[in-house]
Amino acid sequence: MNDCVKPADAVLVRRVLAGDVDLYGVLVERYRNELARYATALCGDPDTAADAMQEAFIRAFDSLGSCRNPGKFKAWFFRILTNQCHSVRNRRPHVPLERAEVVAGELTDEPLERLELRRAIEEALDSLTDEQREAFVMKHVEGRSYAEMADLLETGEDALKMRVYRARDELRKRLEHLRGSARSI
Repeated sequence: MNDCVKPADAVLVRRVLAGDVDLYGVLVERYRNELARYATALCGDPDTAADAMQEAFIRAFDSLGSCRNPGKFKAWFFRILTNQCHSVRNRRPHVPLERAEVVAGELTDEPLERLELRRAIEEALDSLTDEQREAFVMKHVEGRSYAEMADLLETGEDALKMRVYRARDELRKRLEHLRGSARSI
């Protein structure tokens, strides 16, 4: 394969399905960094995100034959990854807050106020529905357009705008008590 010409996703998918399974690595490398950032933001933890990514790439490989539109491999894989992130987030163990504060204090030199603010933000994000968190992360963490989000999530832009609005509204409510303390940080 010519190194200067990057084959389209559809070509790679068809060749993998035809038996050239090593080309699946090209698809993995093509999207790994972008999707790792998304998974980390969605899972809230790099280790959990790495587990979700690995499992999603395995599941995608195992079910590649069900990808109806190989030219849309990225969007198809994105759904698998999103579902896997939701799954691992929902089954991850919750560390008691007292223990988390002790561990956080041991691992960082950050002032306690900043740690409390970070914890409050993480808790507020965890309180969102999976769909709200997903839309919020895509829009405000990754900076994606609504059109790109709609393509990846295979849903309408208006629905995504509503999810982002509701996520912001919920975060605003949950973090309202921090307004005074956040100004001093």
